[in-house]
Amino acid sequence: MTRGGVFLIRGGRRLEGRIAPGGAKNAILPIMAASVLTDETVSIENVPRLLDVEVFSEIVRELGGKVVRENGRVTIQGGTLRETTVPFELAQKIRASVLLMGPILARFGRVEVPVPGGCDIGDRPIDQHLKAFESMGAKVERVHGQWVLSCRKLKGARVDFDVRTVTGTENVLMAAVLAEGTTVITNAAMEPEVVDLARCLKEMGAAIEGEGTPVITVEGVNSLKGVSHTVLPDRIEAATLLLAGVITGGSVFVEGVRPELMEAVLDKVDQAGAVVTVNDGGVGAAATGRLKSVNVSTSPFPGFPTDVQAQFMACMCIADSVSTIEENIFENRFRHVAELRRLGADITVSGRVAVVRGVERLQGAPVTATDLRASAGLVLAGLVAEGETEVREIVHLDRGYESLEEKLNALGAEIMRVEGEKIENPA
Repeated sequence: MTRGGVFLIRGGRRLEGRIAPGGAKNAILPIMAASVLTDETVSIENVPRLLDVEVFSEIVRELGGKVVRENGRVTIQGGTLRETTVPFELAQKIRASVLLMGPILARFGRVEVPVPGGCDIGDRPIDQHLKAFESMGAKVERVHGQWVLSCRKLKGARVDFDVRTVTGTENVLMAAVLAEGTTVITNAAMEPEVVDLARCLKEMGAAIEGEGTPVITVEGVNSLKGVSHTVLPDRIEAATLLLAGVITGGSVFVEGVRPELMEAVLDKVDQAGAVVTVNDGGVGAAATGRLKSVNVSTSPFPGFPTDVQAQFMACMCIADSVSTIEENIFENRFRHVAELRRLGADITVSGRVAVVRGVERLQGAPVTATDLRASAGLVLAGLVAEGETEVREIVHLDRGYESLEEKLNALGAEIMRVEGEKIENPA
């Protein structure tokens, strides 16, 4: 489903209305990986059309699995899976390919995974994954750019993460469900997507306790069964849509999302002066004037998510004073700053801290997206910039948002996608 191309955004439209996010990309991919733990069929519901999902599906097919997509459902049959080497070309397109390490190792006793690719937002080593697998009895080697892991049978162990890692927690969790004995994971990631994976694994017959807390206990079982699992709504897309309303001085209600999973974002939106609405149907925010400058520091859940940092920074670009944005998760996640400056933003960066001095207005200009969430931040800035903003390399956006322009246009935006090559050279 390669789309990409360029967004042409006519700024100045006030966004209003109700909208629903798709299923959470960061939950879908690990659940797709978990599907290879069983010979039976796994059906995943509420799956949007995302480039990352398409790439991951192709990886599973290359390994011998059968993947069928229809009407928001992805069905995976892992019984035909025989290959244990993840293809290099596909692994370089998506960092989530590393999530197949634990399930394939647990099921087949051997796996080869290339050093993963994905968005260039900083160093994301998998040393915590590898250390955990070694403690569970796996032999770990690096051979010609590939991680090669092997074992006769994984053994339950105590896994103490030095740093909290989402993919590390997910990888070990999937490996542990078929390991022999008990595995205890400490300093485990508590993200809602990790909880959703655990919920799916438990539906498949896994014995897991403590998901959503820093300590997860897994009792290994002999086999897992097939399941039909509905993925939770995407809290990051929900935050993006909510902030699109806030930055344009509008009022947007995002349906279906669970408010308790967005408390850190909603708190900052409230501090910025918007009126936040929370009920069983979802969350909403209505801007009541110029936004107030608010300081943000990213941290693991339940803190402010790094995946919303760029979008919130875009809002602070037109706020009334000075704000600081501290990025504590990825050291290279300020690449959108230079592009926001093209639109007239006043931002200075020192290490992991960006100082944003709010300006009266932004002005449309050609900008280039550098990663998934940077793309969303530039789109939000374009919504409020005077004139036309051209956002290039939208293929990054398609990795995590299904037809974002259509959702924003339904709320009153004016965005046109021009598929194909860049239109012109930067000014």
